[in-house]
Amino acid sequence: MKLINRSLNVSSIPGPQDIKRKVLSNGITLLARSNFNSASVVISGYLGAGSLLDPLDKLGLAHFSSLSLMRGTQKRDFQQLFNELESTGASLGFGASVHNINLGGRCLAEDLPLMVNILAACILEPTFPEDYLERLRAQLLTSLTIRAQDTAEMASLTFDQLLFPGHPYGLPEDGYIETIKAITRKDMVDFHHTHFRPENMAMVIVGAVEPEAAFDLVESKLGKWQNPTEKQAVHLSAITPPEKTTHQHISIPGKSQSDLVMGTLGPKRHAPDYLAASIGNNILGQFGMMGRIGDSVREKAGLAYYASTSVNSWIEAGSWEVSAGVNPVNVDKAIHLIISELEKFCSEPVTAEELEDSKSNYIGRLPLSLESNSGVTNSILNLERFNLGLDYLQRYPDLVNAITPAIILETAQRYINPNNLIIVTAGSKPKRSGPDAERD
Repeated sequence: MKLINRSLNVSSIPGPQDIKRKVLSNGITLLARSNFNSASVVISGYLGAGSLLDPLDKLGLAHFSSLSLMRGTQKRDFQQLFNELESTGASLGFGASVHNINLGGRCLAEDLPLMVNILAACILEPTFPEDYLERLRAQLLTSLTIRAQDTAEMASLTFDQLLFPGHPYGLPEDGYIETIKAITRKDMVDFHHTHFRPENMAMVIVGAVEPEAAFDLVESKLGKWQNPTEKQAVHLSAITPPEKTTHQHISIPGKSQSDLVMGTLGPKRHAPDYLAASIGNNILGQFGMMGRIGDSVREKAGLAYYASTSVNSWIEAGSWEVSAGVNPVNVDKAIHLIISELEKFCSEPVTAEELEDSKSNYIGRLPLSLESNSGVTNSILNLERFNLGLDYLQRYPDLVNAITPAIILETAQRYINPNNLIIVTAGSKPKRSGPDAERD
């Protein structure tokens, strides 16, 4: 099908002309962009204190700690924190990923001082009250119990473990039941004392506020923050692609659907070939009815309830994977058909029409992703997180248009070897025989 002309007026796209950046004397990186067409302000940021710092026997510590930051501070208990936010219609929250503790909030511009005040209190002086920690622990344990019965979650979890052995990318940020049970209040206090550091923090503010006013406000609350403790070095194991196909089945009895995750390593987010991989992936298993994989496995063969692909790219590495939900009796057929599509994708260039459609899709959805303060905030934060440059969004259409079928083929061949894949299924015992017999 023919889509819109792949041109875009980049003058309205955020860039160096209107994104302001400042590094405070203590190392906090701040970015801001004004938007006075909105009465609100959105904050998004991160602290470099993610699950890669968790002890293995207490995996989930960063995640547990992040959720505990708003359970009480030195001057506000849990109820006071939420009453102050709710009385103004504001919101604030924390979470954790492998590399970071993430933060996000929204408020009216007039309430930004309150928001920054509460944010600073949660970062600088959380009290980790025991009673609320135990309530939160119960919620986390319930969530992990539910996860153990979720075929899609368990397939994805095991896939990561096999693709990233011995690396934090292969471990769940929310931990395991036994590790969450082992975490104490002292562990959280020590984690906060050691790993919360101003030089590891970046924050973006977008909305009805002048950048300098936003910077001054944050500096007044966090500018004097220091952490004199010695910064702990993190030594990460090397990440190498699979050298053979590994197939593992996770038995979860009583399930009418098996979930399948299969794939290999993908590019880092900052890699020069990331965009080629992403656009290629769009053709392979995203665009329209989930691309070639969706058309072949779901629409034509009728082997899957859903089937799609994804490129997930982070700082150290990434994954390129196929996900599908299938009837247990169709697991082998679906796997073989997916491998056949991967072989074709790695041996033949994508068509001009496929590439034209995907390029139009990528360029056309860029301005749509920037319509809200939240969209702009998250985009700017990613520019900082992955060191893409403040002009990246303005260069983006040209970067997309530079991708050719030959570049996508070369990129696919660089990452995908259909003979060396991680294949994980989860669900009821599949009916299969021969070399693909299950390994529980």
